[in-house]
Amino acid sequence: MMTTALFRDDFYLSTTEAIVTGIREDGGIELDQTCFYATSGGQPGDNGFFERADGGRIEIATTRNGDTKDIIIHVPAAGQPVPLVGEKLVLHIDWPRRYRLMRMHTACHLLSVVCPFPITGAAVGEEESRVDFDMSETIDKDEVTSALMRLVNENHPVYLQWITDADLTANPDIVKSKNVRPPIGLGRVSLVCIGENSAVDSQPCGGTHVSETQEVGSVFIAKIEKKGKENRRFRIRFGTPETAPVL
Repeated sequence: MMTTALFRDDFYLSTTEAIVTGIREDGGIELDQTCFYATSGGQPGDNGFFERADGGRIEIATTRNGDTKDIIIHVPAAGQPVPLVGEKLVLHIDWPRRYRLMRMHTACHLLSVVCPFPITGAAVGEEESRVDFDMSETIDKDEVTSALMRLVNENHPVYLQWITDADLTANPDIVKSKNVRPPIGLGRVSLVCIGENSAVDSQPCGGTHVSETQEVGSVFIAKIEKKGKENRRFRIRFGTPETAPVL
């Protein structure tokens, strides 16, 4: 059944009530609505737990989509109790983890502003993320870090605007990714906008983000790797080169 994805309209919603609508053969739990983000666009799905009426817990290892984006499946950790269809639960995401992913995902958007090249791949992580660009230019990682931190410290607002599937089809150039197209079919597509009137950036994205760039905190480019003649992989991490732990 279709799940109402509450995270699409409120990135900071960390808990909510929901009704179990189905249990899949593999144990995945479907709900009428959820604040758990489903793995997509390089950002991993949320984990956390479901609270039952008797105080019992169902630990959730990850969240993913079903056959379509409007089906969201919550995957329990091994050995968890199985809820009943129709049961009311209180959902709790692992907020510290989600918030780090929100900060990092926003930092990746800022990196695409500093490096305005087509994106060929990306993966958002809690400690380190990577963004691959279709580029052959040589660029200094310290200069990129300085430009990133300038955008962070300017504290630009980050917000969503919604466009229709038809708007996206009519304006394909707003998509920065070279290989992955934003999902359509839900009737609307979210644009993540940075800066007043999208002055810094605007691009389709279904991930979760902070509300202002200052929340990203300190980030730096740890490494730029050559992945082919015209592909460069940027590794972005929290902290500074002096303080960040070795991964």
